[in-house]
This record gives sequence, structure tokens and C-alpha cells, in this order.
Amino acid sequence: MKETKPETRSNSKQKAAGAGETLRSMTGYAVDTADLPGGQLSLELRAVNSRFLDLAFRMNEDFRALEPALRAGISEQVKRGKLECRVNFAPREDAALPGCLNAALITQLQALSRAAQTAFPEARPLTQQEILRWPGMLGDTAPDPQTLHAAALKLLESALAQFNASRAREGDKLKAVILDRVAGIRGHVERIRPRTPEIVAAYREKLGKRLEELLPNMVTDSDRLNQEIVLFAQKIDVDEELDRLITHLDEVTRALNAGGASGKRLDFLMQELNREANTLGSKSASLEFTQTSVELKVLIEQIREQIQNIE
Repeated sequence: MKETKPETRSNSKQKAAGAGETLRSMTGYAVDTADLPGGQLSLELRAVNSRFLDLAFRMNEDFRALEPALRAGISEQVKRGKLECRVNFAPREDAALPGCLNAALITQLQALSRAAQTAFPEARPLTQQEILRWPGMLGDTAPDPQTLHAAALKLLESALAQFNASRAREGDKLKAVILDRVAGIRGHVERIRPRTPEIVAAYREKLGKRLEELLPNMVTDSDRLNQEIVLFAQKIDVDEELDRLITHLDEVTRALNAGGASGKRLDFLMQELNREANTLGSKSASLEFTQTSVELKVLIEQIREQIQNIE
């Protein structure tokens, strides 16, 4: 019994993870802020579609050490897309200024400035504005790095929740559009499937009349005529192609309902659907079949365009 429990738990986790997941778009946007002593911290996420997960970070050096943790947190919930993460801390404009300058820093800055002036006589000295803006000159009014990093990680959780919610809403819209096009393809398949026997019968009648016109005084060879009809029927038989079309459509529907990162699989299914539509067009024995093949490829291409945005 003890040996089977881990396997049972593992299987239950896999089932829970693989069933009923949310279908998400690769495009999304979210921003969240937090008020901290001395200023406001903001974290922004924005993404567009991409074949793989491509992360870019825009933040100052105060948060550079936090990049691995941010990257790991995003990668756990986002599988594909070109995503940009911006982290920024904006000091409050009404923050109280210190009563005096940093004396120790001024002494160090003066010594360095004299040494630089000796080495580069033509260099201009530091201006008053540059001195006042020197890091630490007016004291450190921003939160300590640990507080900033903890707040940024907390913002990441809330921003990712908003980000995924927006992508899920977009995913639902994409799913509805795709299922509508899938229904259109099914309608074409159901319409043309019974037409093959009618086309064969029309071909038999046409061929018989043509032989009578060309050879009015000769007895028609029924065996030869039947052979031609059988060959023609085999040539235009599209039942296998239609069956495969339905099978691929069923798989598209299943992948959409299963959700998760199914964009690559759906894109592969579009290739298979397009192959069957091309084969259907090459076997066309009537204008109706040719038009249907074109309409199928139009619908498939419309689905493919939507799938490009699915994670």
C-alpha cells in the first residue's frame, strides 16, 4: 500500500494539471503599484505573441539583483510570448529633505574632484545641481533594498494575477472565434459528403451519352463502361480526406477545451487540416468541390491567424 500512494498522488496531480486549464492569449497587460515610505513602487507587465518565451526587464540597478527571482516567477505562469517587465520606484515629491548635506560624502567628493582636476585640467568642475543630485548627498529617503525587493515580489504576484486574467478573457474570445470557424468547416464536410455518389452517377450518364454520340452504330461495351466508372469513382473518392478532416477538427475542439499552452499543437493541426483541404481540391470532379476546397482553406487560414495569439 505504501508503494502505491505516491503513484496515485502523482497521477491525480497530473490529471488536475492537464484537465480544464485556462486557454490564454499571448497578448496581455497589467500594472500594479504599492505605496512605500518615501515613494511609490510600480511593476508593469506587457506581452505580445512570440514563438517562445522572451523576457526583457526594464529597471534601475536597485532591482538588478532581483531579476532571477522575477524571471523565475514569470516563467512559472507564462510559457510563450515576448514579455516586458518594468519595475520603478518614484520618490514622493513631498518627501521631507534633510537639514544638512552629507558631510562625509562631501569631503570624499572634494578629494576626488581635486584629483580629477589635477589629472584633467581642462575638465569642468562639478556643478551645484550635480552635487545635490549625487546619490546619498541628501540622505537615503528610499526604503532599504530588502523592503523594496520584498514589495516588488509581492507586486509581481498581484500583477501576474491581473495579467493572466486579461489573457484568459482574450483566450475565451479567441476560442469562440475558432469554434465558429470549426463549425463552418464541419458544415462544408456534411454538405459535400453525400455528393460523391451523385457525381459518379452523373458521370456515368454523361459518358454513356457521349459514347452513343460517337459510336451510334456500335454496341456499347458495358464492362468497359463499368470499369471506367469504377476508376473514376476511385479517383474522386474523398471519404478518407473528409474523415481525417473531422478527426482533426475533433482534436482542435479537444485542445481548445483542455486549454493550457496548446498553441503549438493547434498550429500543427492547422497544417494537417490544410493538407486535407489541398488533397480534396486535387481530387475535385466538380466546380462545387473546387469551391468547397477554397472555402475550407479560407476558414483554416482564419483559424491559423487566431492561433498565432494563443499561448
